[in-house]
Amino acid sequence: MPPTRDDVERARATIGDRLPRTPLLGNRTIGARLKCELFQRTGSFKSRGALNKISSLTDDEKRRGVIAISAGNHAQAAAFAAGAEGIDALVVMWQGASEQKIAATRGYGAHVDLEATGPGDAFDRLHELMEQTGRTLVHPFDDPLVIAGAGTVGLEIEADAGDADAVVVPVGGGGLISGIQTAIGEQMRVIAVEPESSTALHTGLEHGQPTHVTPASIADGLNAPFAGALALDICSELERVLVTEEEIEHAFRMLYQRAKLAVEPAGAVATAAWLAGKIDAEFPVLLASGGNVAGRTAAAILARP
Repeated sequence: MPPTRDDVERARATIGDRLPRTPLLGNRTIGARLKCELFQRTGSFKSRGALNKISSLTDDEKRRGVIAISAGNHAQAAAFAAGAEGIDALVVMWQGASEQKIAATRGYGAHVDLEATGPGDAFDRLHELMEQTGRTLVHPFDDPLVIAGAGTVGLEIEADAGDADAVVVPVGGGGLISGIQTAIGEQMRVIAVEPESSTALHTGLEHGQPTHVTPASIADGLNAPFAGALALDICSELERVLVTEEEIEHAFRMLYQRAKLAVEPAGAVATAAWLAGKIDAEFPVLLASGGNVAGRTAAAILARP
């Protein structure tokens, strides 16, 4: 079942003061307010959902440990949350994932499995390991407790920017936007933004069910191979916008150079839609969803005109 606003409120109580409230910063050059989830623990919003999910486990589930799958941000979040609860964590990543994110995940104490060659076969590897180990899955986006945790971002926006006429959210598998829509969708206008080369939500909604895509965006944090069934249910009526790789890179440079925010490409996608004139709003809030970017990637984008 999809989560409710009450579930998001409960997630906020569960998380308590174990995670910080992230700032909402205005920038005159960009002309919008930025919800800075890159300053969250582990460098992205993902720690909210992971901590809410792992905190809910029974004693038996905690003894058996948890398993997660991610290109990086959820991997780090699940590792952090498991460590906070004293639980063993195994994370399925894949060959070619960011070395920085793999190292950070291990640094938080998780074991990392790199048998998969890419996001397409990583879920097959996940299910194989789940059967072998009996671990509890902490899904990166298609779990009501994970979604409810992500929704606490929306509660903070509602409190800090009640006058916003749009909340613009980058989308991969759909967990963040599902949480925000659940939390504040009845009060505020929520808009989904995806890269043109990574359209899991867009494609899933067109087909009416989770549909595999082959994501290839520089915004690797959004390169989910499909959108979750819960996201397709929760976000079926939302406005949706697509942005190009060039628009993402331009927004990345603007956030670095003018807002002084060291985002990752995925964290620049909402700003990309705004700067490209694809959002019809006067007082938007743009989600800067994460800041886990490899130095080589950042340098290459910043070097381009």
